[in-house]
Amino acid sequence: MMDTHQALGDSRAYRKVALAACFGTFIEWYDFLTFATLAVHFAALFFPADDPVSGLLMSLATFGVGMVMRPFGAALFGSLGDRYGRRKMFIATIAIMGLATFAVGLLPTHAQWGWTATAMLLALRLIQGLAMGGEIGGANVFLAEHAPVDRRGAVTSVLQWMGGLGILVSTFQIVLLQSWLSASDFKDWGWRIPFLFSALLLAISFKARLALQESPVFERIRQQQQTAVTPLRDCLRDRQILGRMGLLFFCISAGGGLLFFCSQVYAPIFLKTVVKMDPVAAGWITLPVTLSLFPLTYLCGALSDRIGRRPVVLSGLLLGSLSILPVYAGLQLFAGQPLLVFALLFILIIAVALVTGPQTALLSELFAARTRYTAVGLPHNLAAGWIGGLSPFAVALIAEKTGSPLGGLLYPVALLLIALATGYYFLPETRGRDLNE
Repeated sequence: MMDTHQALGDSRAYRKVALAACFGTFIEWYDFLTFATLAVHFAALFFPADDPVSGLLMSLATFGVGMVMRPFGAALFGSLGDRYGRRKMFIATIAIMGLATFAVGLLPTHAQWGWTATAMLLALRLIQGLAMGGEIGGANVFLAEHAPVDRRGAVTSVLQWMGGLGILVSTFQIVLLQSWLSASDFKDWGWRIPFLFSALLLAISFKARLALQESPVFERIRQQQQTAVTPLRDCLRDRQILGRMGLLFFCISAGGGLLFFCSQVYAPIFLKTVVKMDPVAAGWITLPVTLSLFPLTYLCGALSDRIGRRPVVLSGLLLGSLSILPVYAGLQLFAGQPLLVFALLFILIIAVALVTGPQTALLSELFAARTRYTAVGLPHNLAAGWIGGLSPFAVALIAEKTGSPLGGLLYPVALLLIALATGYYFLPETRGRDLNE
């Protein structure tokens, strides 16, 4: 039996690993989602100013392009991570993301350089997406492989805080800047500050990641000389692994991605553009909504340790598919009542937490250690990037074509129903699995 001192030492070691891994992932999300927070402003900064609707659509599409690149980053860094180790890829992805984000803050605008400025922004979004794809799958695997088996759902759920924390810090910073600066100053130079500030965060995160130790699961595989030589090919040739990757894509990651972007990315855009709420007021309402995601995610991860991953995830998919349309309809009706707006958005946050709380543990538990980085990273980023990431653009485009602000929301609702059906029939229970297998 493990004595008290050993357990305490393991607990301290895990907290050190979790802090370093999560802080780096937070920086990645902060860098990546600052663009989403500024999507409305970027429509005027990097696209022709004479057609604001088209500018917004193009701005959302540019955000989506970064998400589209995530699977390619997952394939690249996932294969390298399964061959050479998780830690090296962590260091590479944070450096690439940080440098690309800093460069966004130095870009000329469309008024200064025309479409050249737009092309430069697009190129940097592609680089950001590549780094993000390598980060997310690896962070899931790295943290799960260090976690204690009986509390894996709870202690790994903190990784899911990083997306919300990235949105929170980005939104809070921009709200403060908009409060302190005049509209013209913010448009001229204030929007650059969040991107330039990322250089400091990059330096801190890079130092923390250099101090990380390799995953004990990967070390065991390497010592036994069982590392995969062609992990991506191995995953695609194994029908069982391929089936689990399909399940991850259609159910867990697609569902979580759709719910996250409906609640955290598209909701502020909807409040500013459809409801016509003051941007500062919208920011102050969405901040506490995002804050509530943190304890709820942990509680849902802990709940999955008690009753299993499957029932918790399926409950979130069901709640999300039933609530999106009523919530957004309510935002239009009660836009002048902040407490009701908060309550409506809180419903979506519960759905997000139910799916994402168990997610970090569940993704790693679905696959064998030898090709886990690749098997987790590729379908997860494919779903989050191509389905979740493009959902704000798809929703806005459908709404614009149909003339109904709510019409576009049928897109995420339909996909969530598909995710629910897929999970109901095919999602296994994985709680307690030995990740060394």
